[in-house]
Amino acid sequence: MRAVGVRELKNRLSEYLRVVRGGEHVLVTDRGRVIAEIRPPGLYADQGVPAGLAQLVREGAAHMGLPNDASAYPSLPRSAPDGTGARLLSDLRGDG
Repeated sequence: MRAVGVRELKNRLSEYLRVVRGGEHVLVTDRGRVIAEIRPPGLYADQGVPAGLAQLVREGAAHMGLPNDASAYPSLPRSAPDGTGARLLSDLRGDG
């Protein structure tokens, strides 16, 4: 892990981005105090997950659900015995 001051980072940004692309973390300092961290994207970066939610998942405070895609969920049977719907409606209406 490297540490770099704001001025040096500004002057040599491309070089530090190559370092990060190589997998290394870079700490950004201002007057000797760490103010930011530059690192490669994490697990959820390509999935459009907000950074705050990704942090909660890493901490174990939240769990990622299944994707919003019908293929991720099991199919449910869609048929009912003949006459079931009509019988239920009749019972609800008091016709039967």
